[in-house]
Amino acid sequence: MRYEPDHKQQTRQRVLKAAARAIRAEGPHQMAVAKVMAKAGLTVGGFYAHFSSKDDLIAAAIDEMFAEARSRVILETGELPPTEALAAYIDFYLSPAHRDARATGCPMASLAADLPRLTEKTRERFAAGVAELRRRLGDQLARLGHGDPEAGASSMIAELVGALSLARAEPDPALSDVILARSKAALKRRFALES
Repeated sequence: MRYEPDHKQQTRQRVLKAAARAIRAEGPHQMAVAKVMAKAGLTVGGFYAHFSSKDDLIAAAIDEMFAEARSRVILETGELPPTEALAAYIDFYLSPAHRDARATGCPMASLAADLPRLTEKTRERFAAGVAELRRRLGDQLARLGHGDPEAGASSMIAELVGALSLARAEPDPALSDVILARSKAALKRRFALES
């Protein structure tokens, strides 16, 4: 059987997307390679054609998660001016829809607690993803004339991830919504993004 020239890359991409969903939904330690391969429409036997180990898959899936997150940032902010772009991103990030999208949402909120127990390679991939988001947000803050855009972006990310994590942990839906709304308002006020 002849395959297209990019067949192996397409197959790897299907596995990465399935692994990213599984890691967000179940956590990296609970993710089962056999289930990921089945979700990708493959058998476990094909796993080692793409990855050397489960740890290798987790590290590559983290790259995939951050690539998806980058696409979401671009989708939410587009060509908007910095004030509108940052406000739109905060609105998306601290929305009930994002809170409820555990299998497809932000990798930072999904993985932060697990990271200390993962491999150095995986932590490096995670750190690179966070650094890219910090750079993107920092660029927007710099365009607004923020005095220390990198520190501001770091602080913004910390509050976004913390608020989303706490909102996901809160069993009362009304209180969860309050956590999101308060942090959204506080961030917009602190960074002068209110309309």
